[in-house]
Parts: sequence; C-alpha cells; structure tokens
Amino acid sequence: MSTATGPAPTYEVAPYKSLENEQLAERIEAARRELGSRLLILGHHYQQDEVIAHCDLRGDSLKLSQLAAENSQCRDILFCGVHFMAETADILANRPEKLIERNGERVQVVLPDMAAGCSMADMAAIEQVEDAWDDLGKIIDSDKIIPVTYINSAASLKAFCGKHGGIVCTSSNAAKVIEWAFERGERVFFFPDQHLGRNTALKMGITNDQMPVWDPFNDENGGTTVEAIEYSKVVLWKGHCSVHQMFKAEHVQLFREQHPGAMILVHPECPQEVNDLADVSGSTGKIIETVEAAPPGTKWAIGTELHLVNRLKQEHPAQEIHFLSPVVCMCATMYRIDLAHLCWSLENLLAGTIVNKIEVDEDVVQWSLVALRRMLEQV
Repeated sequence: MSTATGPAPTYEVAPYKSLENEQLAERIEAARRELGSRLLILGHHYQQDEVIAHCDLRGDSLKLSQLAAENSQCRDILFCGVHFMAETADILANRPEKLIERNGERVQVVLPDMAAGCSMADMAAIEQVEDAWDDLGKIIDSDKIIPVTYINSAASLKAFCGKHGGIVCTSSNAAKVIEWAFERGERVFFFPDQHLGRNTALKMGITNDQMPVWDPFNDENGGTTVEAIEYSKVVLWKGHCSVHQMFKAEHVQLFREQHPGAMILVHPECPQEVNDLADVSGSTGKIIETVEAAPPGTKWAIGTELHLVNRLKQEHPAQEIHFLSPVVCMCATMYRIDLAHLCWSLENLLAGTIVNKIEVDEDVVQWSLVALRRMLEQV
C-alpha cells in the first residue's frame, strides 16, 4: 500500500471517524490513484458534496449502474448511494454476458456503509408482497395482474416481478412501463411508492377511485374492500419516500405568495396535492435538465432532496433557486456514507480485505434481470 494512504486498514471504521476531512480526502485520493482504472466510485445525486467530490460518476441509481456495467476496465465499484442501488450495480455489472466478456471475472461491488438503506424500499418486504399477491388472487384473477416495482426497491422485489410477468420502472419511464403492463393484463400492482404510481396513473386518465391502496399491515384485504379491488385498475402499495413525503400543498402556496413568478418543480414521489399544484413534475434527471435549460433570472422552488437542490443552486448562480419546504428534507440513510466510510472501505479494498461487499443471490439475479430487461429492452 502507498504510504499516502496511511496506516494499515481495519475492519473497524471508528478510527477513521477521528480524522479530519482533509486527512480523509488525501487518503481517499491516494487510494484512488493506486487502484487506478479498475476502480469506479459512483455517487448518487442526493449524496453530500464532500463525497461527490471523490466520485468518478454521478447520476441516478439506474444510470450509474448502467455506466459502471459498460466500463470494460472496472473491476471494483464503490457505490455511494444506498443498498438497493448497490444491488442493481451488482446485477447489471455481473450479468452473464458481462461475465463472459471478462472470462468469468466478477466486478466487486462495495457499499461503504451497510446502514445506508432506503426507507421506501424497506416498506415493502418480499414476504409482504408475496402475501398480498396471494390475497389479491383470492379476489381477482392474478394471471391478469402485472406487478410493477419501482427501481427503488430490493432485488427480491425485482425478482418477484420477473417471475410473475412483471417489470421494473424508474420515475422517468413509469408511464411507458404502466402502458406496457396494461397491454399484458387488466390491472397493475404497483410498489413500493404509492405517490409515483398514483401521480403517473392520474396523468394516464386513471381515477383515484380506481386505485385502492394496499396496506401490508392490515390483514383485512390490505385495508381496502373487495369491491374496491374488483373495480381497480392500479393497486397501490402503501409506501412512500420519507424525503418527498415532507412536501405539502401549503409549501407551494406559500412560495407562490412570497416569490411571485417562481416556478414550482417537484419529483413525482411527492404527494398528489403537491404534484397537482406544481408547474413541472419529473424525475431527478428531468429536474436537473429543466434547471440547466432555463434562462438566467428564472426563479425555482424545487421539491426534492436538499443536497441536490443546494448543488443546483451552486451550479446555476444566474438563477434564483429555493428549497420548496421550510423543513429540512435530506436522505438521512444516504447521508450515512461520509468520508470516513469511503476512506475505510477504499483502503480495505486496496489491501484486499473487502468490507461491505454486495453480492446478490444467483436466483434473485436471474429473475431480476428478466424484469430489468423488460424495462431496458422493450420500453
């Protein structure tokens, strides 16, 4: 190991916590130089700036995984995101055709902090989804239900969709995916984010009374009625993003009063009442593209994760950019990945003592790929 990376790495992250950010940054860069082109550090848009500064690529979860998988030199991925993102990177980087190209050599995927999860993804456990599927099948023909899982979900849910004729969606292609599903069935079972499912379906002409919400903690028909399920077009899962759930209709109204001429730009994971009032609703990518394309002097109130909004404000000083909520909304689980965890996992990787390796079970990979390929190849 290069002396620039400091003392021998440890399986305990605690010693790294005592170091100053400047020390950690120097050691991270030293490890990056030594690992060279075999390493890719991926940073999600919601990640804090000091971590993003050391990332080779930044973007949303699917795009990062796709870019890493297409990199012919990469053998080690450090994903500065959350658990389901690292799972997707492992699935795509180590899919059969990629393993053949590398003569069977796997790309190692590391999540710097295993506590970096996703509250939304955690709201839908595979056992709960399987139970709900069985219960729905007692009321309606499950052969005519197409399961759709948001990319922000565990690999086991992606595999469930693969096994049951379903598909994965992102916030940018949810409408196309739901259209794909209706070409193959009479109903859609959408999880885990009810708001993305509802906001997307409403724009497609599906009404709220056709979208009952299934509560996995209610044993009586998921907290809805047999009649509502029989009348349904989309059955929504009772899940949400803890960040986007915080935005309220009164926040929009307040900004319109305080900042005349400001445009309201929100993510479709926000509740319906916020999306209905917004000037623009779109994925993280669309939010970024919208700001980038706007002329100087444009005023925005943006309803998405705080780190991304602050970064847009820094990168576009000619525009007036505000955070939509008066309450701080950041992705607390993403925030767990800091310089200490990044340095710790990097130096262990350099020493050959891999920590927090993400490797998805082979059967889950197989069926997850079925659902992901339906999205990537057919939509």
